[in-house]
Amino acid sequence: MTKHDPSLSTLFHALGDTTRRDMLERLMRGPAAVSDLAAPTGLALPTVLRHLAVLEDAGLIASEKTGRTRTCRALPQQLAPATDWLSQQRQVWEARLDRLEAHLATLTQGAPDEH
Repeated sequence: MTKHDPSLSTLFHALGDTTRRDMLERLMRGPAAVSDLAAPTGLALPTVLRHLAVLEDAGLIASEKTGRTRTCRALPQQLAPATDWLSQQRQVWEARLDRLEAHLATLTQGAPDEH
């Protein structure tokens, strides 16, 4: 994976907003109409639609219109790139902390006791 993956940036941008994360969390329980997603937010419908567009552009949700109702559903498999990136970062930082711990252990081995 490249350092500057634009799709990963789009994904993290979509996840970077509390309202969008709340909507996605709700959609993980099953499909919902836009009006149902808008209700708990207290936001105007155009604002909710912009949030949903960001989620859809990131590939995290899909929507379809049936009659006058637009229904959204989560695409949880699309979280995989973020999960993979976070896992890689965790491995890097765990390795760094292991090296720091080993280094500190060598420093304390030669230190005189304070007792």
